[in-house]
Amino acid sequence: MPGGGELLARLNGELAGLAAKVRDSLVRVESAGRGAGAGTVWHRDGLILTNAHVVQQRSPQVVLADGRRLPARILAQDRELDLAALAVEAQDLPTIEVGDSRRLRPGSWVVAFGHPWGIQSAATAGVIIGQGSLVPERPEFGHRWIVASLHYRPGHSGGPLVDAGGRLVGINTVMAGPDVGLAVPVQEVKGFLKRRLGGEQPRPEPQPQHSV
Repeated sequence: MPGGGELLARLNGELAGLAAKVRDSLVRVESAGRGAGAGTVWHRDGLILTNAHVVQQRSPQVVLADGRRLPARILAQDRELDLAALAVEAQDLPTIEVGDSRRLRPGSWVVAFGHPWGIQSAATAGVIIGQGSLVPERPEFGHRWIVASLHYRPGHSGGPLVDAGGRLVGINTVMAGPDVGLAVPVQEVKGFLKRRLGGEQPRPEPQPQHSV
């Protein structure tokens, strides 16, 4: 049986590999006069997800992981869900596997990616507190949220929240209190895309996987 040091080294290696994979699909979203947020590539042909409050109906630009800066077109927004879908003229962009936010349980490890305080492609780890429709401290947030014990900072908004397997389970959105972050579940994202983009179908459900 591996010792504690060997297990820690293995875990560090796995987390580093997960972070490298996710960063390939992480983008920076810049909106004139409002600083910058994050986004994640949903479809390889230029469909990008972020928060509605990041773009604010302006003319955003997207900076891809490879450094390309591209003008983005806002395809759809939902202010209640705080989601926005953007399109850029690019093909063969890297994506990450989509997970199932309904499988998350209190204590599950998650990692939030973004550009906090201008630090590019940063990772912040935490655990799931739970999921719920109402957050007592913030009653204006009325729909279902992923609630995680991690610290969002300016620049995390719109970035991907991934599970321990590197699968997308939510979109980082807002702090609800000290070290309590809210994310839009990926199941809500799928519904948003299907409703607002018409022919744009959600990506397929992942096949069941067994963790080790």
